[in-house]
Amino acid sequence: MKTRGWPVIKWIKAKPRFIYGILKKKKKFGGIFLKFSVKRTEFLKVLKNVQIAVSSKSTIAILTGIKLEADNQGLTLTGSNSDISVESYLSVTDEGADLVIDEPGQIVLQPARLFANIVQKLPDTHFKVNVSQGQQTQITSASASFTINGIDAMSYPHLPDIDLEESFTLPVDLFKNMINQTVIAVSNHESRPILTGVNLSLKEGRLKAVATDSHRLSQRSIQLESAPDISFDIVIPGKSLTELTKLMDADEEVRVAISDNQILFALSTSQFYSRLLEGKYPDTDRLIPGDTPTEITLDTKELQGAVDRASLLSHEGKNNVVQLTVTADKLEIEGQSAEVGHVQEEIDFGHFQGQDLTISFNPDYLKEALATFGQGEIKLKLVSTLRPFVIVPSEDQGDFIQLITPIRTA
Repeated sequence: MKTRGWPVIKWIKAKPRFIYGILKKKKKFGGIFLKFSVKRTEFLKVLKNVQIAVSSKSTIAILTGIKLEADNQGLTLTGSNSDISVESYLSVTDEGADLVIDEPGQIVLQPARLFANIVQKLPDTHFKVNVSQGQQTQITSASASFTINGIDAMSYPHLPDIDLEESFTLPVDLFKNMINQTVIAVSNHESRPILTGVNLSLKEGRLKAVATDSHRLSQRSIQLESAPDISFDIVIPGKSLTELTKLMDADEEVRVAISDNQILFALSTSQFYSRLLEGKYPDTDRLIPGDTPTEITLDTKELQGAVDRASLLSHEGKNNVVQLTVTADKLEIEGQSAEVGHVQEEIDFGHFQGQDLTISFNPDYLKEALATFGQGEIKLKLVSTLRPFVIVPSEDQGDFIQLITPIRTA
């Protein structure tokens, strides 16, 4: 993907009231009274955003619920767990929402799943919420009426206080693509917690994301035009970034602010907080081979399909290994299971240089890596049977690399 001409990362002096209107200081309400009406479909969109941060197994009981807070300007929903927090905002000026705030206030409704199911199944296009003394919350729509027990929102933990004096923006489409291209390689094992995250750094105007689980590596970098005179080197949990991408479809840019142990991503109607992982990320540059004697260019989808077919049998075996053999005359994918059988397939390829080589690998790693390239051609760059091999775009500019460690079979 070409990165030239990417809109600049903007270093912005934030105003006390965040530009999107959702980072403003919230009014503290003395009571728990709350009354509003809203269009059900629009409310569900906002509710879906915050639900990604709610865990039904939280050790803090109140965090299994959703916080609702209304003032005269709109309604804010909040969900939080030990890793991420999400606030999503619905404005009274949004004509599609038909939001009417009759009485400002706040309440926590739990469990979040039950509340969401109630709203989802209400019979009419609109519904009302009315909180009375004792945190009794009535939800009505047409002839249906639910009364559930709420919790005083003053007991809800405060979200991280991140200094917004300085923040910067990134184009959503490219940042989301960057996440999707790298998060596949984060570790799922907590034995090395730092590897469960993506290392995001900015130095001399170059933004780089790296992830590795010690068996594979994904790296994406972009040279930013007119980048701010700043640098950072942080590690964001991979799970946090995966959840963040679910909120990014409707926006063109995301604003980012970083503190010592938290990062904030602010979108047009939502803000997403994530904790940062502690520790120093390993030096991954040394893992990427410099000289690769054998290189071959071929169609991404054709290779992906052949590996997928070979994995049908490798998954039936004990080791889940697929073998690739490359010569000047052919490229062959082979998978087998001693219990089931054998599959062999030749693939057309374009440019070839180097020596004959056979290499064995986990097919699932290669399938996931190839999926990040989309359509077109890729280049396989190989060193030897037991050295990591690299997949890059056919027009390699050094800004996108997928690396896979081979499996020893003998």
